Amino acid sequence: MTVIRPTQAELAAFLQAEFPQTRCTIEDLDEDGSVVVAHPVGHAELRPGGTVSGPVMMTLADVALYVAILAQIGIVPLAVTTNLSINFLRKPRADRRVVARCRLLKLGKTLAVGEVFIYAEGEDDPVAHATGTYAIPRA
Repeated sequence: MTVIRPTQAELAAFLQAEFPQTRCTIEDLDEDGSVVVAHPVGHAELRPGGTVSGPVMMTLADVALYVAILAQIGIVPLAVTTNLSINFLRKPRADRRVVARCRLLKLGKTLAVGEVFIYAEGEDDPVAHATGTYAIPRA
């Protein structure tokens, strides 16, 4: 079966249509399967002490994995997260977007595994590292 890989614009339109609540944007889709997704940080997404909340970074990691998988297998809406683990490494800057760089480690017929590094935009050191597994429905 031939997979028609969606374009960045098609993936962005899908996310907007199916997940209108998300503030994540697709910044880059590479030929090697890696993706870059960003999330703006607003006042409502900060914790006491002026740091970005964990749920924002977990959402960003999850969306980045979803986009990376769909970029490879086509738009399969029912691909779902089965595991997501995150390590918060340092306090991200609250005055910048958070940016996720995701690459797939394994893409099988029924499971996909990937890793995500999250950065404060413009910074070199990651603020979080996540790994996740998605179940891919059978055709």
